[in-house]
Amino acid sequence: MSTAVNGASPTETSPAARRKVLKALSGLLLALFVSTLSSTVVSSALPKIIGAVHGSQTQYTWVVTATLLTTTATTPIWGKLADLFSKKTLVQASIAVFVLGAVASGVSQTAGQLIASRALQGVGVGGVQALVQISLAAMIPPRERGRYSGYLSSVTATSTIGGPLLGGVVVDTSWLGWRWCFFIGVPIAVVALFLLQRTLNLPVIRRENVRIDYLGATLIAAGVSVLLVWVSFVDNSFGWASWQTGAMVGGGLALIAVAVWVESRAAEPVVPLGIVRQRTTALAIVGSLAVGTAMFGAAVFLSQYFQLSRGHSPTEAGLLTIPMMAGILIASTVAGRLISRTGKIKPFIITGAVLLTVGFAGLGTLDSRTPILLLSVEMLCVGMGVGMTLQNLVLVVQNTVPLKDIGAASSTVSFFRSLGGTIGVSVLGAVLARHVQDQIAHGLADAGLRSTATGSDAVAVREIVRVAYGDATAEIFLLSAGAALLAVIAAILLKPVSLRSSLDLTEKSGEAAVPAEAG
Repeated sequence: MSTAVNGASPTETSPAARRKVLKALSGLLLALFVSTLSSTVVSSALPKIIGAVHGSQTQYTWVVTATLLTTTATTPIWGKLADLFSKKTLVQASIAVFVLGAVASGVSQTAGQLIASRALQGVGVGGVQALVQISLAAMIPPRERGRYSGYLSSVTATSTIGGPLLGGVVVDTSWLGWRWCFFIGVPIAVVALFLLQRTLNLPVIRRENVRIDYLGATLIAAGVSVLLVWVSFVDNSFGWASWQTGAMVGGGLALIAVAVWVESRAAEPVVPLGIVRQRTTALAIVGSLAVGTAMFGAAVFLSQYFQLSRGHSPTEAGLLTIPMMAGILIASTVAGRLISRTGKIKPFIITGAVLLTVGFAGLGTLDSRTPILLLSVEMLCVGMGVGMTLQNLVLVVQNTVPLKDIGAASSTVSFFRSLGGTIGVSVLGAVLARHVQDQIAHGLADAGLRSTATGSDAVAVREIVRVAYGDATAEIFLLSAGAALLAVIAAILLKPVSLRSSLDLTEKSGEAAVPAEAG
């Protein structure tokens, strides 16, 4: 039989067993919520933050990008460590790193200090996001995991999309101030630490002669970081066909190529190539790239659209995204329960990818006067699409690998989802900026106005800006629909599988397990 976790057999479905699992999940979900929230909560407050620390436009972008970059680069490393060491200790360590980064961000006095602190915070975020999924996989077999993956999807997507709302409320509340965008997550993370200490008990795999592939980890982090730095600056600080682009893209790809060579020969690779080459994992990676682009893009650019094109406050902009959050909550919960009941997962991933594509295609037709009701329906479709695909793409991979590789497999899919989000926000942001700049210039020229106009002319200038942001947002959502279409193709190509009811692929593992972690 599979190892008992938290005092209950993983295959038990009694109310008492479910309560024990939910109790163990409470700290994990709190940690996941606050870590994901940190990536987007600053988006509404960034203008005020950058002004307060006397930062530049480039530093404005890096306050967000620094966190996404270190999150993406460190996710596979955390995942591999989880296959070698205590998962409970690692998730607590990642929360501690997150808290240190959050406090450092909140007390920063300069833009450079803030960016460095956000990078440190991202290391903790990468650990939490990977280890929560890994811990869930170590507790519950895939067939039952669908029920609980719905909770993870709801928490991840709601905190991602709800971040701008919370940030808007903080900024609009005079007695709080922008520093509370960082401080607000600290007490929640501390509570999560205490809950995990009391409730999370996972089997410890004792392994002899463990060797960590530090060279491979360093090369992967360096290669990804160089490419993400390029994505962040291209078309802003330098052009697409420039020597900087050639050096950074060439250097990044070279580092990754060397990393693949090292990983293929390492005894304990950070990203096992055998897993990545499997059809299911490869297709899940493609789908995760698309979903990551969609989820982060929706969170960042819808908030901006409602503020700059529709004239709403940061708080109102956040409230207007409620249909998307509702779609995520409903779809992830219902789909998770149906997956656990039927053991079938492919139909739900396909349906979610289609809804994601349809929703973004609809948003691709918006302008500065699109009825809010129509936008709400389209956002609902996007939310349902995210809710049905986000965690299920991880779950379908977890179903194909043995328990000893669950960390590397889970974090690999999460890594590419985060990578998709980082690239998506950077590239879509560059497209939007270029489109807005060109359309405003043409609009002002056609009207014979200047951007510094006053009086009645200033009203006309504001209208030109509103129209420009509406049209530009539509363009980037059409690009998001194209990315989501890739997820549809990947989902269709997935092999139909029934989720297994055992915790591991085999009843007997070749390694000794201890029932629960000490402490």
